[in-house]
Amino acid sequence: MTVYALAQIAIHDRPRYDRYVAGFFPVLRQYGGRLLSADESPTVVEGSWEYQKAILMAFDDEESFRRWAESPEYKAISVDREAATTGVVLLLGGVPAR
Repeated sequence: MTVYALAQIAIHDRPRYDRYVAGFFPVLRQYGGRLLSADESPTVVEGSWEYQKAILMAFDDEESFRRWAESPEYKAISVDREAATTGVVLLLGGVPAR
């Protein structure tokens, strides 16, 4: 079943984050991930939000997500993301078709 990774981040080192982004797509595609949204100005509809960017990705299943997130290729580029941002990543299960 499809799973979704939702990252919510604040960027404090733009050049280093941009370096991460430059290597992101090839690794995501290599592991079957799909970028659904990457928005640096989302509209807060309710409540408060302390971040500045939301990223939504889809994977065929949790195993595919974990293969990507734990891959040597992703670990190599994520060093820059971890140094350049603060935030959270949530793994969301999809809803079965009805």
